[in-house]
Amino acid sequence: MKITIKITFLALSILTFLSGNVAAQTKEPRAQNIFVELGGPGLLFSANYDTRFTQKRDGIGGRIGAGYVAADNNSLFTLPLQVNYLLGVHNKYFEIGLGATYMGAHDDDKEDFLSFETSSFIGTMTFGYRYQPEIRGFSFRASINPVFNRSNFIPYFAGISFGYTF
Repeated sequence: MKITIKITFLALSILTFLSGNVAAQTKEPRAQNIFVELGGPGLLFSANYDTRFTQKRDGIGGRIGAGYVAADNNSLFTLPLQVNYLLGVHNKYFEIGLGATYMGAHDDDKEDFLSFETSSFIGTMTFGYRYQPEIRGFSFRASINPVFNRSNFIPYFAGISFGYTF
């Protein structure tokens, strides 16, 4: 679990540094979003932050999130990190992205000799639609999110999210 905290801290520090340096250069507002997502790069459920790296509503940006699911002495923590690009006009965008998701799984069944703790990374992609208001307000995303590692490629993974743009 200590490595998970270190990875989360490092990723948040990098995004904060990048977004702070870009914001200091001009005074135009850039798009920033917070959202919850079912499926997608966070796999099951995640809370996320997304920002543009330039002072625009579209263009290149990035996202970071965290997800946690627990049931029957088992738990899964996910940390999706992705670079993405928005292409569109006004408040309707096509989103493409590429990144990785850290997964930490834990089985806390004391009576089962097969209990485990494991972690790994998977590659993620995003191809989707994003409704993002021009100033601030409700945002919506729907996407196809292929996931892959060295031995597998799953092209039909999907995600849907609801959030707020500011």
